[in-house]
Amino acid sequence: MKTARQILDEKHKAPTTIDSDASMLEALRAMADTDVGAVMVVEGDTLVGVVSERDYVRKVALDALTPDVPVAQVMTKDVIAIPPHHTVAECMALMTQKHVRHLPVLEEGRLVGVVSVRDVVRATLEEKEFLIDQLVTYISGR
Repeated sequence: MKTARQILDEKHKAPTTIDSDASMLEALRAMADTDVGAVMVVEGDTLVGVVSERDYVRKVALDALTPDVPVAQVMTKDVIAIPPHHTVAECMALMTQKHVRHLPVLEEGRLVGVVSVRDVVRATLEEKEFLIDQLVTYISGR
C-alpha cells in the first residue's frame, strides 16, 4: 500500500503556502495560481493553519467580511497533519473521520507536502486496478 511519502514523490509539487498576515484575497489568488483548494498558512518554517476555498465561502462571504481580512482570522488553527509514513488507507480513514480534504505532511515538524482527497482516491484506484490485473493474469494463466 502506498504511503503519503510516495504520493508526494509522484506529485513533484511543493505545498502552496502563505504567511499568516496575508489577506484572504492573496490566499485565493495563490489557490487559483497553483490550482489547489487550500493553502498552508506558515510563520517562518512552522505550519500554523490551513485556509481553503470553503473557509472563504463560510467565514468571509457569508459573514459579509471583506476579502482583505487576514487569513489568520479565517484559517483553521487546529490542523490535522500526518507523518510521511501514513498509508493511503490511514489517510482516507482520517479524512473521513475528521471531515477534511487536505492533510499536511510533516517530517520532523517541517511541512513537506499536502495529500488531498483527490490524491488518496487516485492512489486507491491505482491499487485496485493493479490487484484486478494481477487476478486476471492469475486466473487466465498468463
